Amino acid sequence: MSEIDQLLSDGIKNTPPSFVRSILKAASDPDVTSFAGGLPNPISFPQEALLESMQRVVAEKGAAAFQYSATAGIDELRQWVADRYNTRFGTDYVLEDVLITTGSQQILDLLGKVLLDKGDGVIVENPTYLAAIQAFALNQPVFRTVELTDQGLNIAELEAALEAGAKMIYLIPNFQNPTGLTYSAEGRAQVREVLSRYNIVVVEDDPYGELRFEGESLPYIGGTQLPHGVIMGSFSKTVTPGFRMGYILTKDHELLANISIAKEAADLHTNVFSQYVVYDYLTHHQLDEHLVKIRDLYRSQARAMVEAMEEFFPEEVQFTKPQGGMFLWVTLPEGISTMDMFDKALARNVAFVPGDPFYAEPGKRSTMRLNFTNADEETIRAGIRCLGEVIAEELAAQEA
Repeated sequence: MSEIDQLLSDGIKNTPPSFVRSILKAASDPDVTSFAGGLPNPISFPQEALLESMQRVVAEKGAAAFQYSATAGIDELRQWVADRYNTRFGTDYVLEDVLITTGSQQILDLLGKVLLDKGDGVIVENPTYLAAIQAFALNQPVFRTVELTDQGLNIAELEAALEAGAKMIYLIPNFQNPTGLTYSAEGRAQVREVLSRYNIVVVEDDPYGELRFEGESLPYIGGTQLPHGVIMGSFSKTVTPGFRMGYILTKDHELLANISIAKEAADLHTNVFSQYVVYDYLTHHQLDEHLVKIRDLYRSQARAMVEAMEEFFPEEVQFTKPQGGMFLWVTLPEGISTMDMFDKALARNVAFVPGDPFYAEPGKRSTMRLNFTNADEETIRAGIRCLGEVIAEELAAQEA
């Protein structure tokens, strides 16, 4: 054990580094076709409009755009978020229900700090967002996993996890990361009915909800319908990820007050200039028109990937067909380790994320996540063809 190891906390020692972050450098090689990162397509960034907003903010807001501000965020942006959700879902959120954060990742960190002590239960989907596992792991909870189905959650497993004890449940009901699956209306209702019988914080992470390119939007599981319902949102997938602008909505003001205390301790407040710029952009441009362009782009890219997989992947391979978002999930025959396969694919200039980091319980998996939003259709087709060859070689080696 090194000298610094003797000084590190148990929390950090038990928190895995992000596999995605560790491979982004390799995947950034221009010769590599990367399906690894959760990167929005750069052509969707409204760069000229944001430049106009930056200039207007400096000219009109002056020193206020560069001064310390309130922990909860600027009132104008908080009200815009509340109004947006009320328009989309018929809810009754008000300004006081909204806290602006440094990306949605900060929300995960703050929730862990506020709710979880060592040994506390937290329920997550199986598989789930790898960065949520990482954020919660710092607090050394007990992860209680519930299998994800094409309708939502395995209800029997959910009941068992709740009976075992948990303070929080973390869900991604729309175009789930990593699987791309979306809970059905019936599946949401079943989960809501079960959760209504327990004293638990219900967190729904929805960074992709506005990126639906098929079907109709569905109501949240908790939201305003459960006493401790929390909605997480972000401007990263709709405006720009570089500003790190997220937000939390909840009617539970006692919970929100404690999250605000944790945020005060973390960073005092979210970047004020960026808040003003995002708000200015939203009030001077039609977000819905911008979203139509993103949805059309992602629909085409998702279709290109699915069609290429149907053509080039061995028939034993299964994959999801998302209705929105940025990802789909691939399941290979049992016994094929996608982590072992990763380097072989990278040697052929194709990158993906092996399934292993998306499970709270360690172990080798035969799954992988593919991102379809950060490559054009021709590149997607060529990359999937190459990845199909790597998979076929692995299957042949297994049979030999």
